[in-house]
Formats: sequence, C-alpha cells, structure tokens
Amino acid sequence: MAQGYSEPVERLLSELSKLPGVGQRTAERLAYHLLRQSPDEAMKLAIAIRDVKKLVKPCGVCGNPDETDPCRVCADPERDRSVILVVETPKDLAAIERCGAYRGVYHVLGGRIAPLDGLGPEDLRLAELTKRIGPEVREVVLGTNPDLEGDGTALYLRRILTGKPVKLSRLARGLPAGSSIEYASGAVLAEAVSRRTTVD
Repeated sequence: MAQGYSEPVERLLSELSKLPGVGQRTAERLAYHLLRQSPDEAMKLAIAIRDVKKLVKPCGVCGNPDETDPCRVCADPERDRSVILVVETPKDLAAIERCGAYRGVYHVLGGRIAPLDGLGPEDLRLAELTKRIGPEVREVVLGTNPDLEGDGTALYLRRILTGKPVKLSRLARGLPAGSSIEYASGAVLAEAVSRRTTVD
C-alpha cells in the first residue's frame, strides 16, 4: 500500500481496494471523500454495509438476496410458478424485474461456468435447481448472458435438464451477443423474455 498514510487510512485503503474495479487511485479518492464527510454522513455508509450483511440473506427457494425468506418474488401469490427463469446473478433478476414483462419465478445460479476464473458447475446452485423441477413446473427459461461463459453455462444446464418433463427455452437474441443482461434496456429485456425460443 502507498506510503505516508496513517494506519486507519491504510486499513481503509486496503479494504476499498478489494472491491471489484477499485484500484489504488480510486481507493484513495473514495477514502478522501469519506474523510471530508461529516462523521454522521460517513457512518451512514458503515451502517448500510452492516445492515445489508446482517439483514439480507439468500432466499431458500431461488437464491435471490432479500430480507425475507422466501423472498418477495417467491412469496408473491400472483407469480406463475410453472415457469422458472434461470439467471446468473441477482443483478440479472433485478434487471428483468424492472422491465415488468415477466411474471414467473426465478432461480439464481450465483455465477456461471468460467474455468479461467476458477468457477465450475460445482460452484453454482445447480442441485437446488433440479430439486425445484416437479410436476407443477412446465418451462425452464435459460436466462444466462449471451456471451461465451453464459452460452457454455446454458449448454451445461440443457444437458443436466434433458430428460426432465419440462420445456426448455432461451431468452431471445434481441440481447446483443457478448453483452450483460444487467445493462440491457427494459425494452430489449421485455422482448427477449416474450420472444424466448424453445431449446431443442
């Protein structure tokens, strides 16, 4: 870590630089921003972090982080439980929810198969997904991102779900190849959900 900082600032810089996308310079900017804030303002961030770690847990059904278990989506009696949309992350779920075009339920994998990042099938919530597929489920929508790892994960899902008595479909390719669901516009996501295609 950089020289000339007091020990508490060094610790703050060290923790901030562990965040994704935060290098030394960004960590320094964030640290000095926090130092300039009043103690009450700075503590709001600390309290928010504490509360999210204390109060938010993965839903026991779908894996989506929420304060309640089951989460608000799984507990909603208006949702169509016969359709499960499988997504990589809670951010993907949130993006699809914002578009308002999907009324089924979800399954959050907790990532995707990415060997270069050291992530394999064993790191995903695959066993939990297969346990959810019963007589009431008629369709599983593969909602992984349209890039190399997402497509590889979808192929793996297809393989483990083959033979299950459900229709397999994939989000329509209105999503640009190589992009991420979380960054797609609501209109693009709505079309991808409504025009999903059957997986043969």
